[in-house]
Amino acid sequence: MTRLIDITKKIRSKNAGRFWLTIDIFCNDESLYQELKQHLKTDAVAALFAVKATDMKRFDIDNLLVTKFSLPRPHIQGTAHDTDMHGASFAALLEEMVITL
Repeated sequence: MTRLIDITKKIRSKNAGRFWLTIDIFCNDESLYQELKQHLKTDAVAALFAVKATDMKRFDIDNLLVTKFSLPRPHIQGTAHDTDMHGASFAALLEEMVITL
């Protein structure tokens, strides 16, 4: 079992508008990307962020070796309850996720 950050090139998160976040997982090589694509379950990522899997969108971008998740922000950007205006800190949660390849 390994943390996701230990087997990927980079994980970043950012705004995708006022209501959505996007998280990108970049891989270094094709074989790792294929393994990650197979073993990283959308349901597990949704549970990590406390959203319904049906509310999360997943994009596997093969030619870039990137898996992208888009999910609703927990609070609308810029409101009093929003603690991350740019959505950058959400990647840290995914970085620490343990995955078995």
